[in-house]
Amino acid sequence: MVKKRKTISNRHEQIIALIKSNGFATVEEMAKQFNVTPQTIRRDINFLDEDGYVSRYHGGAGLGVSTENVDYRHRKELLLNEKQSIARTAAAMIQENTSLFMNIGTTTEYVAEELVNLRKKLRIITNNLNVAGIMSKNDDFEVIVAGGIVRSRDGGITGEAAVKFIRQFKVDVGIIGISGIDLDGTLLDFDFREVYVARSIIENSRKVFLVTDHSKFSRNAMVKLGHIKEIDTLITDETPPEPLLDVIRNNDVELKIC
Repeated sequence: MVKKRKTISNRHEQIIALIKSNGFATVEEMAKQFNVTPQTIRRDINFLDEDGYVSRYHGGAGLGVSTENVDYRHRKELLLNEKQSIARTAAAMIQENTSLFMNIGTTTEYVAEELVNLRKKLRIITNNLNVAGIMSKNDDFEVIVAGGIVRSRDGGITGEAAVKFIRQFKVDVGIIGISGIDLDGTLLDFDFREVYVARSIIENSRKVFLVTDHSKFSRNAMVKLGHIKEIDTLITDETPPEPLLDVIRNNDVELKIC
């Protein structure tokens, strides 16, 4: 028997239309647009998620397509305080005179913002034009940008040229973000071209820091990047779910919770 959908209000229809138009909308922008409280919007999202109209995410709602990532502009806004806290923790672990890889991702960009005013004499190799722009503001930093195909939506550089470039180096610390972590420890992403670059960063870093907020735990994405056991330190804002926590412990991955 097919489940009959509940009757939705005019505001619900407007929320659905907004999300279909943008692909994602934050709680804050919907509350402002519809002149209601964030709590009201959260109730609306829960109602629409339960009936399959939209998919609820931390900080907002989207179309629920697991083969594509959320738009970059909205990813920058999602869990902003949590990402900045993660970034401060990660930056504090980086010593001066350190060489770094930094990959594509909004959280890695916040790490860059923390480091630019915190450290001196860093050498940064990145395939993220946003990271390069932030880091180049510090005259004591040497910033090296990988060549390759530039994604207009987020300034990420991917492709075979970027992979070959990264493989020329061996650095002290690789700082990477991720789109999802399965409960068995599998690291997941949306773009197979991005995965190739991230794999090269992991393989050519003496230590690897994974910076990610709790919304990525058990989040679906289609492309396998690797496994949590390849990471030295996971820096996040909440304790992972118990099955994932067991995998982290069993593989001696350092866990830092902000």
